[in-house]
Amino acid sequence: MKASTFHYPWYKKQDTDAFFALFQNNLANFVIIAVTMLGMGFSTSIVFGKVIPGAAVAVMVGNLYYAYMAKRLAEKERRLDVTALSYGISTPVMFVFLFGVLAPALALTGDHELAWKITVAAAFLSGLIEALVSFTGNWVRKKLPRAAMLGALAGVALTFIAGEMLFNTFSIPVVGLVALVIIIAGVVGKIAMPFKIPASLFAVLIGTLLAFTLGYQSPSQISEGLASIGFYPILPSLAAFEGMSYLFTALIGLLAIILPITLYNAIETMNNVDAMSAAGDSYDVRECQAVDGVGTMVGAIFGGPFPTTVYIATVGSKWMGAGRGYSILNAIVFGLAAMTGVIAAMAAIIPLAAVAPILVFVGISMVATAFQSNEKRYFPAVAIAMLPYFANYVMTRFNNSAGEVVSGISEGIVPLGQGAMFTAIILGSITVYIIDQDYKKGAYFALIGAFLSFIGLMHAPSLTFNAAQDFTIGYLLITVFLVYCTYRHNATVLSKENKKIPAKPKMAS
Repeated sequence: MKASTFHYPWYKKQDTDAFFALFQNNLANFVIIAVTMLGMGFSTSIVFGKVIPGAAVAVMVGNLYYAYMAKRLAEKERRLDVTALSYGISTPVMFVFLFGVLAPALALTGDHELAWKITVAAAFLSGLIEALVSFTGNWVRKKLPRAAMLGALAGVALTFIAGEMLFNTFSIPVVGLVALVIIIAGVVGKIAMPFKIPASLFAVLIGTLLAFTLGYQSPSQISEGLASIGFYPILPSLAAFEGMSYLFTALIGLLAIILPITLYNAIETMNNVDAMSAAGDSYDVRECQAVDGVGTMVGAIFGGPFPTTVYIATVGSKWMGAGRGYSILNAIVFGLAAMTGVIAAMAAIIPLAAVAPILVFVGISMVATAFQSNEKRYFPAVAIAMLPYFANYVMTRFNNSAGEVVSGISEGIVPLGQGAMFTAIILGSITVYIIDQDYKKGAYFALIGAFLSFIGLMHAPSLTFNAAQDFTIGYLLITVFLVYCTYRHNATVLSKENKKIPAKPKMAS
């Protein structure tokens, strides 16, 4: 295609399906933030006047930049099928900031506004750290096996996205099941919906109509949501800088939470970018980590206290055939929704069971991609990398009671779930290199696992020295064993090569 005739479209039909998938994901996070903070006693002026607009700014900045990156990649490779990266608030990180930063800050200060400022400062610092980490992004990406990274990501997809959303789908089966089959028929079966309405939109409309018709949604929920509608200007503040002094004085202990969760967020971005590369669109992971970091910092300047990331949903959008339009539309809609309070109204009107099936499809597509983009011999590595997130899901859903609640099932659930992303990548990488008979590299990853366990990034609730002694010893023993395997393998290879060399003929006397 000639440069003069190449045109990467601003918007196409497939962007509509992808928009609803991304919009619902972000909308769910915004609603959780609003409900949780109001439940903690934060005023509507802080929640809807500062937090939601600030978070929306971060979403807008990232989505618009990723639309620009998609255009740049499309022009570079002369392709019209390039999909922009999905972007928004990181769900696991959001929960950590709500209950690991905001709640402790409120408990220690007893001041809601000060607690918000401290959390905004924590988000700004997290964004800064991720932006700095971006300089090593491509190097780390080359060193980590794809099977391990995509397996870890598939674990998140199967538990927190497909699994969690399937539970919500079945919470109102007459609504959720119908919406789920509509999406499967439209997106997978390619069946055209009435009036050519995109499958995801049609599923939401039918699901919402069924919910109100059958009494699962009441008119009172609409009026309750409409009560929050107003004008909330998006204005910058000094909250991030006012709260920063507390992070390095009275609340310095929060840094032990901020550092590991930021590293997790950077790895999450890296994994999601790698998943998109496997699906056909290769973006620079360093640039993406920098965008996520800067987006978080900009959001914090406007009052948003939650880090952002490239979404796992990108692969689902790629499967839907989306371009850059869904990303641009998401930025515009969230900007308007945040300024008007429409987010609260929409959350009240649309039942979760009607939109959850969209994310079920997104999660399943990610699991499928993890296997499809790896050779069959690496399937065990993909599978084992998925498993730590089952434990992480259990302990996350039981929150602080996890130890007591699940101890009767297994003492290993909580430590396996702590630092699940790191555990998944370590176990997956060791398995990959055992499959490749490259035991030396496997030993390196076992040694890294020992170090991460020692400082508390894996198998421990917080950062400290000698945080998980048993696991540290375990990984060290694995290192020793894999070093032994290295020597045994090298000796076997050398023996086979010697047998192939023919004996020299004897000289005639």
